[in-house]
Amino acid sequence: PLTLEEVRMLVELFYLPYQHGALAQELLEHFRWLRANSLSVGVPPTAPDACGGTRWRGRAQSFQLLCARTCRLHSRLVSTAGRALLYDLHPYLWDIRNMLLAACAFVLWLGCQSITAPILLGRDAEPWVRRGGLFGELQALLPVGNSCDLFYHPPPLFPSSQLYLLRPLLPLDKVGALAWRGVLGARRRSCSEVSQGLQAQLSRAPALPVRLLGSFLSLSPEYTFVLEDEGGPCGYAAGALHAEGFLQQRDSSWLPAIRHKYPPELGTGGPALGQDALEEAVLFFHTEPLAVPQPVLRRFPSLVQLGTAPRVLDVGASRSLALCLLSALRANGSRGVFCQVSDADRQQLSFYSKLG
Repeated sequence: PLTLEEVRMLVELFYLPYQHGALAQELLEHFRWLRANSLSVGVPPTAPDACGGTRWRGRAQSFQLLCARTCRLHSRLVSTAGRALLYDLHPYLWDIRNMLLAACAFVLWLGCQSITAPILLGRDAEPWVRRGGLFGELQALLPVGNSCDLFYHPPPLFPSSQLYLLRPLLPLDKVGALAWRGVLGARRRSCSEVSQGLQAQLSRAPALPVRLLGSFLSLSPEYTFVLEDEGGPCGYAAGALHAEGFLQQRDSSWLPAIRHKYPPELGTGGPALGQDALEEAVLFFHTEPLAVPQPVLRRFPSLVQLGTAPRVLDVGASRSLALCLLSALRANGSRGVFCQVSDADRQQLSFYSKLG
């Protein structure tokens, strides 16, 4: 059964409509301070000191631990609570879990970036856009807090106790097998180290992962996020802040190099991964990409791409992926995003539609 400490956490997360319990208050205080004193986005700290970086990372770690405790509480409630209590409380705790997944990954992203631009927030939203309580206050602190379609989804009919981890891409992440690891110890590395490590690994990567993520990992690794469950990596979100320049660089330098590495005749062998899959990947490399119309690029200057494994049935985890990526892009000035999907790809069309 739930322990007394877990019940106390549950009460403190949903204390009163306009008054937070100790746990919720601590989460908000950490998140406000980390965003206002971020070393990476050029917002000067209110009280500069020689150990500012160490202090920021210490508070970031405390915030991560609080988020992890809350996510475990959600998993414990689903596993142990009676059905009546679970179905009464699950929608609220599910919302908080998804929001904290995105907020924690956003904080990790702030701590590993070297981009110096102020966080740009949206204009004041209409009152109906944001809800009250801890969820509403966390929503307001994310750079995409006014995008109401991202925040309102019905909870799953069958609650799952699956634990998820959402984080930025790390230098130790292996592109080829998508077997990412090394969460600890790499968070302090700079974006240039991430880029160099990924480019070196990309030269040894097989065709299928390169088709999905190769251009983003080579040209825009700082806007790539990984979703993990107990079975390992199960989703990704990748983006390019300036899509026009990204697409030009992809077509002029990245694609020619990939075509040289994967010639058309490569798909005629008999690989263990499956002939059809490899042929499709090689054909993708040697097909001229469709040009994006200029009106689209002017109105939506950033490109995004998201995907999850079939085993991820919880749309909340996918929503957290989208929230984190869009917050990172918005924090550096993006005013709109677009994604490229084949009109015949019903799975991807359904995936993006469910995200709003």
